[in-house]
Amino acid sequence: MIPVAFDYLRPASVDEAVAALADGGEDAKVLAGGQSLIPVLRLRLSAPSLLVDLGGVAQLRGVREEGDALSIGAMTTHDEVASSPLVRRHAPLLAAMAATIGDRQVRHRGTLGGSLSHADPAADMPAAAAALEARYVLAGPSGRRVVSAADFAVDLFTTALADDEVLVEIQVPKMDGWGSHYEKFHRMVQAWAIVGVAAMVRRTDGVIESARVTLTNMGPTALRATAVEQALAGCAADRAAIEEACSVAAEGTSPIDDLTASAEYRRHLARVLAGRAVAAAAGV
Repeated sequence: MIPVAFDYLRPASVDEAVAALADGGEDAKVLAGGQSLIPVLRLRLSAPSLLVDLGGVAQLRGVREEGDALSIGAMTTHDEVASSPLVRRHAPLLAAMAATIGDRQVRHRGTLGGSLSHADPAADMPAAAAALEARYVLAGPSGRRVVSAADFAVDLFTTALADDEVLVEIQVPKMDGWGSHYEKFHRMVQAWAIVGVAAMVRRTDGVIESARVTLTNMGPTALRATAVEQALAGCAADRAAIEEACSVAAEGTSPIDDLTASAEYRRHLARVLAGRAVAAAAGV
């Protein structure tokens, strides 16, 4: 199908983009890499009157250090995230997960900010951001504000972004000393995850001191598996103990039934993949 007619604007700065969105109102949409929005437009599931293309805002690209965190521009592509030496060193989970997205073409066009703003529960990046406890910097007419990853995704395809706000950067705490791993089950390499599990582990003397576990496609947003995290605290870093702790991975989730998998099968996958992800993150 062909999208409905719309006006197109390519601002050169964040301020220009915010002003354009304020003028366009709720019928204006932000265009980042286009990997999520363009298919939606072609199917006429969205019919904006104005597209604000952020591709010309140079300040929204790149990775830099800011004290104990990395600042990643919202228009930084998945490929740039995956290949960044800074991300690989200080937040390897994010780099590893970015490298699993779609195919090479998608990774070179799709952006970190675009994926997070789209808030698809089957996408990988929201789960990465939740595990890393990232912070989102939003720019609007009244200035900038910071929202935690836990508060950013509100519901299915719904975020804390106002109609006249732009996600400008993602602040990722440096996770030096943590092990990490992502397990994703899907039908083919380019497909969305049927279920995914991101795990981060800090261990001392053979014991898991602290863990963070997040789930992809087990509810309307990326979910923290808090029951697993609690069970892993003080757990021996061996496979049997880890698998036992991860048996509660599906608690508090609300997976859907669809053509790819039943809700019960997704719960099973969450338990199995959590065990694998945590064990790999713990180095056992």
